[in-house]
Amino acid sequence: MHSSPRVLALIPPMTQLNTPYPSTAYLTGFLRSRGVAAMQADIALELVLELFSPAGLDALKARIETLPRKERSPLAAGFLQHFPLYRSRIGPAVAFLQGRDPSMALRIASRSFLPEGPRFDSLDAYLAEEGEDPLAWAFGALGTQDRARHLATLFLNDLADLLREVADPRFEFVRYAESLALSQASFDPLARALAAPPTLVDETLERLTLAAIERHQPTLVLLSTPFPGSVYGAFRMAQAIRARYPDLTLVLGGGYVNTELRELAEPRVFDFFDYVCLDDGERPLLALLEHLQGERPRLNLVRTFTRVEGQVRYFHSGEPDIPFAEVGTPTWDGLPLDRYLSVLDMLNPMHRLWSDGRWNKLTVAHGCYWKKCSFCDVSLDYIGRYDTAGAALLADRMEAIIAETGQTGFHFVDEAAPPKALRALAEEILRRNLAVSWWGNIRFEKSFSPELCELLAESGCIAISGGLEVASDRLLQLMKKGVSVEQVARVTRAFSDQGILVHAYLMYGFPTQTVQDTVDALEYVRQLFLEGCIQSGFFHRFACTVHSPVGMNPAEYGITLRPLPPGKFAKNDVQFNDPTGVDHGLLGQGLNKALYNYMHGIGLDEDVRAWFDTRVPKPTVGRNRIARALAGS
Repeated sequence: MHSSPRVLALIPPMTQLNTPYPSTAYLTGFLRSRGVAAMQADIALELVLELFSPAGLDALKARIETLPRKERSPLAAGFLQHFPLYRSRIGPAVAFLQGRDPSMALRIASRSFLPEGPRFDSLDAYLAEEGEDPLAWAFGALGTQDRARHLATLFLNDLADLLREVADPRFEFVRYAESLALSQASFDPLARALAAPPTLVDETLERLTLAAIERHQPTLVLLSTPFPGSVYGAFRMAQAIRARYPDLTLVLGGGYVNTELRELAEPRVFDFFDYVCLDDGERPLLALLEHLQGERPRLNLVRTFTRVEGQVRYFHSGEPDIPFAEVGTPTWDGLPLDRYLSVLDMLNPMHRLWSDGRWNKLTVAHGCYWKKCSFCDVSLDYIGRYDTAGAALLADRMEAIIAETGQTGFHFVDEAAPPKALRALAEEILRRNLAVSWWGNIRFEKSFSPELCELLAESGCIAISGGLEVASDRLLQLMKKGVSVEQVARVTRAFSDQGILVHAYLMYGFPTQTVQDTVDALEYVRQLFLEGCIQSGFFHRFACTVHSPVGMNPAEYGITLRPLPPGKFAKNDVQFNDPTGVDHGLLGQGLNKALYNYMHGIGLDEDVRAWFDTRVPKPTVGRNRIARALAGS
């Protein structure tokens, strides 16, 4: 007789600091709905809170003191010199960022409470040059809480820089050791890092991981890796668990696995994990649990890799996924919601939403209803399988989550939330008189009329993000984006007119994109900011993936693919030859510089050519093109 399974889902470092990454909440809620004893823990958060604590700073100080004086940087020397101050201030700073001690705001905002390192230099340089408070424009006279949050964030960033410098050069708050896993055909770099002596961060991570295992006593451990920057941490955790608890079953899954490990053939992965599951985890986990209980043969596993007699084998019985309407309600039970950190890196009101505030993550629909964009992984399940649930069920899930968390803010994490579903949900929220705030990702399509934007605002919509990509009608058509620049202007303005903040995802380096295309796109972006259509944006360098239409049909886009490096591990990004020969890396510096300034309201009247360090052609776009489009001419 097999004992009932106990499943523990762990979030490895690093994902985000302000709110739990939702994968474990989804799986824990689903498994509990099926009668499985399921628990979860956020080891990423625990790691940060341990490293940035008085005890963590003691360990950092001890590490610095092992270095010869001549090898200590000014940052390290300053830390040692003012160590009692750093040690006494770290607790209050973290508690303030957690929202547990708001009374500290006035002391932190005074700039006489926290020790200040190089991250504060730009504030002092501005003060010296302009003779005025550099944060006054952002926070005014009364924005004390936000001002203090920004200063406390700079304080943590100083300490993270120091940690990287003396304890672990790979450490990041988000992209921890990302280069070890990002499109790595060979497992060798990761294997070498895992075989190396543990760093201070590794030792802390291993201790916290083993404590979680001891606390929850699971029989099955799930490690969810949404990004390349969480892979090293997941393998380090698995390594520690395997050494102490060799009989525990370990399973790897998540967004990184779903995109980069679809052709996994590397046996060494299974020195760390027993199974690797692809795509949505609900059906594969049910099948795996049945197999481990002796109720299902291995041959009937679902989308699961394992090692058999030294070789990697893939098992998939072809069973359908759990319908979106039946996956249950995510639960955050077991996660310390009062200990997440609302950090404020960017002062832009829209940009800050990703790192500031505790948002309940929820999905309006599974997959993307459009699924045509040529740069997107439309061939994969998370995009290609579109499945919906009714508005009443979604509102039920929202009410259940509010009752559990006490939080009424929602971030809809869809690839692109459908306008029809958002309309129905907004009407249901208003019918129930729910007081919520929400934001999410959409396509800037004409269905988002001024009337619909008004309805969404009334239901609690505070912000919207969407892909403008390259602001060029020729390239948008090549991308099969299904929108035009002028249409995007009208839609984004309709949102902005309702007080809804708008963020545009932007792209450069798309196949056949010329320097002229890039300059014209930046001119469009300048005008969109100037006309109040968008308040925030981010430029991504185009990456060709093997799962996208561009990667599968490169000739249609005027490029040729370079051979993939040999290897049995990750496979996703693929290099290509573009006949335009444009140095997009050089142009990217100018684009990012311009966007940073635009988001802070600076340089909106300047010629866009001024942002580039190299000579570029004059824009061919009229300087009032967006204004005329909005006026209907």
